[in-house]
Amino acid sequence: MTQTKILVTGGAGYIGSHVVLALQELGYGVVILDNLVYGHQDIATKVLGAELVVGDIGDRLLLDRIFSEHQIDAVMHFAAYAYVGESVKDPLKYYRNNVAQTLTLLEAMLAAKINKFVFSSTCATYGEPSQLPIPEDHPQNPINPYGASKLMVERILTDFDHAFDLRSVRFRYFNAAGADPQGRLGEDHDPETHLIPLVLLTALGKREAITIFGQDYDTPDGTCIRDYIHVSDLAKAHVLGLEYLLKGGTSQVFNLGNGNGFSVKQVIEAAIAVTGREIKVIHGDRRPGDPPMLVGSAAKAREILNWQPEYADIKTILTHAWQWHQIRH
Repeated sequence: MTQTKILVTGGAGYIGSHVVLALQELGYGVVILDNLVYGHQDIATKVLGAELVVGDIGDRLLLDRIFSEHQIDAVMHFAAYAYVGESVKDPLKYYRNNVAQTLTLLEAMLAAKINKFVFSSTCATYGEPSQLPIPEDHPQNPINPYGASKLMVERILTDFDHAFDLRSVRFRYFNAAGADPQGRLGEDHDPETHLIPLVLLTALGKREAITIFGQDYDTPDGTCIRDYIHVSDLAKAHVLGLEYLLKGGTSQVFNLGNGNGFSVKQVIEAAIAVTGREIKVIHGDRRPGDPPMLVGSAAKAREILNWQPEYADIKTILTHAWQWHQIRH
């Protein structure tokens, strides 16, 4: 029996690398395609020991070569720019990479007769929520080019399913956080914009303070509430989505979150408890485009994929991230 082989774009990045690890532990063959703009070569080659092809998802000749040299059964796509603020300042970069280059990837897949695609989407496609927790059929009205670029790919996938039978599972996730429980992988962005690593870098003394943007939101403690999902739980969901497609499943969209949120203040307090360190806090003004609460319903993923988050507790998420940051920094 030949090994099932998966192309993972962006597999040297934060979420992609955790998915590669989950695939490898289940015996899948993996080829990583990553341009290393944000991915880490040492993670891909030394930690994961995966075959790494350095290049862009928009390089059609490179894609054709990968698909001709490897018997690829499905593609899992994580190669995207994902900074909301940057997308507002430079929408061209986001539409070119996240939409146009993804189109090239899909075109190359069709030419190679590969019709199974797992897509890393985002809760940013919903925009300002009109109900909580957010279900999959919530209206999609993104308020920034990042969310709009992901929504455009979702629409393309719907059309490609109808026209070409290209079947996809799209995961809209909330705030990925944490690190591999064994400390092999974790979050290492440059620049870093996510709350949990910023808080932990402050605890490590790498940053002077953490800024809370806005304390007058309509939430119990006045700070924004977000739904944090452990990256290993996220990775497990992607593998379940892949296996669903490999078994003949139809195209689906799933939210991935814990279904409950934690405020910025709660995250900082939990980080102080986990690290045993002082964390200096600065109070800043609200940021434009920050909804007070973002919490997702993952009932559909639990029901159809039989997905069960293992690490839903914020202190567990922080503990795993703290282990990683102490090793990495």
